[in-house]
Amino acid sequence: MMERDYRTALIAGAPSQLARELALWLAGTGMRVHVAARAPEELEPYLTRARDSGVRLLPVELDTTRMEEARERVLALDEACGGLDLVVAAGTYEETSARDFPWERARQLIETNVTGTVALLSAVLPRMLERGHGHLVGISSLAAYRGLAGRSAYSGSKAFVSNFMESLRADLRDTGLRVTCVYPGHLRNHHAVQGRSEPFTLDEKDAAARMGRAILQGKARYAMPWQAATFMRMLQVLPGSLFDTIARRMH
Repeated sequence: MMERDYRTALIAGAPSQLARELALWLAGTGMRVHVAARAPEELEPYLTRARDSGVRLLPVELDTTRMEEARERVLALDEACGGLDLVVAAGTYEETSARDFPWERARQLIETNVTGTVALLSAVLPRMLERGHGHLVGISSLAAYRGLAGRSAYSGSKAFVSNFMESLRADLRDTGLRVTCVYPGHLRNHHAVQGRSEPFTLDEKDAAARMGRAILQGKARYAMPWQAATFMRMLQVLPGSLFDTIARRMH
């Protein structure tokens, strides 16, 4: 599959290490990459790594939970850079056990993963349609395949992202725009922080490189790693009672 040649990109959505590793990888291809954060100081380690690697990341202050401000900021950036070719909406991770449901944290997660994703991608969509080219990317998760124990808000929010991106792709067929939904599995660095060790995990740099190649190749869907993706697809066809038993043991 032939790769697209993009000039400009915006990577936004949350303080996601995977998203920022993706920004570094894309910048390494020669792309002009804007990377967003609610607090610019959060980006300093990545800006330093970019400079040390001989590439440049352009920081953008953006809070997707403040929807109207975020949309205005994206439109201003689109105009200033002569048109964004690629826009990636990431998300955030949070466990939410139904036995002690953390409403405030769940609300923030849904605002970021659901409302923030729609606000960000829909802001630039009309201009991409006018130009007849552009690429929208939503970062879902393998947790979107089925509702996982302890991750009700997260699994639900990522299932929304998956279906939203699929509907966009159907609507935008034959417009010149591309739509990609990425389904990452467990990331090694994240679970190391959480004190866990799980099979079929990916290093975040490796995951970002795989994701970047899939995006530039214009893949509609990309799930990784393949072993975990295959397992989750198998879970999709199980009857509810059997899945419930397995899901409880997975948590």
